[in-house]
Amino acid sequence: MKHFTYTPHMVCSRQIDFDIDENGKLHNVSFVSGCNGNLKAIGRLVEGADPKDIADILRGNDCAGRGTSCADQLSKALEQAVAEI
Repeated sequence: MKHFTYTPHMVCSRQIDFDIDENGKLHNVSFVSGCNGNLKAIGRLVEGADPKDIADILRGNDCAGRGTSCADQLSKALEQAVAEI
């Protein structure tokens, strides 16, 4: 299992952590700061999923007109991680 840490931009969350296992599945998604309940829910919903599929679903999600969101930032983190594998 490979661990990834991503620093999001323009959102309340300060850090996104997650793992991708040897089968390419997503695990242990967690956010530091941000909307605690919502971000914990995202982590539960994406557990065991394909990171590429999750990035496609979350990409472009906007929070309060910022042009991004914690979910959108997760999509960016997943895209970066998949490119590194």
